[in-house]
Amino acid sequence: MKTLFTELRISILLTIVFAVLLCGAYPLVVWAGAQALFPAKANGSLVVDKDGTVRGSALLAQNFASDKYFQPRASAAGTGYDATSSGGTNFGPTSQKLNDSIKAAVAAYRTANGLAADAPVPADSVTSSASGLDPHISVANALDQAARVAKARGLTLDGVQALVAEFTEGRDLGFLGEAGVNVLRINVALDGGAGAQHAAAK
Repeated sequence: MKTLFTELRISILLTIVFAVLLCGAYPLVVWAGAQALFPAKANGSLVVDKDGTVRGSALLAQNFASDKYFQPRASAAGTGYDATSSGGTNFGPTSQKLNDSIKAAVAAYRTANGLAADAPVPADSVTSSASGLDPHISVANALDQAARVAKARGLTLDGVQALVAEFTEGRDLGFLGEAGVNVLRINVALDGGAGAQHAAAK
């Protein structure tokens, strides 16, 4: 019986020690380290406008429908861009519904951006990402939209194209993935007058 109580006491003490270490000290160290080394990422990569208002996270796409904004990839997450319901369409390459939706999206994209009826269209402009929350578009997609954005905002095309170049993010580690433009970041910059500043600089 004495052995039983000894082992029980040791078990209780170890449980308390590990609870303090793993449920208290360890998370605190990880949190403090993240706040010290990369606070922006640790707090959700929030994008703030010039007035200090949080406009969203650079990691999550959101819908921009107005002509004065660059528009993100289509989203099948929930009713669209729903961070609580991330997911794709789950349509396969033989799906007629997918084929029809892409054809319609290609025609709508060309019309919205003033492109010729036979102009090539970037794949990311007419398909949704696997998560439905991809915050980036390809550089080609951004450049196709530049003329529409410039016209809607009364800016020069050169100024908006320069802004696209400024907000183009290279490949991860220099070789992973493709270069892209973060839609939220560039739209917040446009609202802050960045496009006009580029035009003035020229």
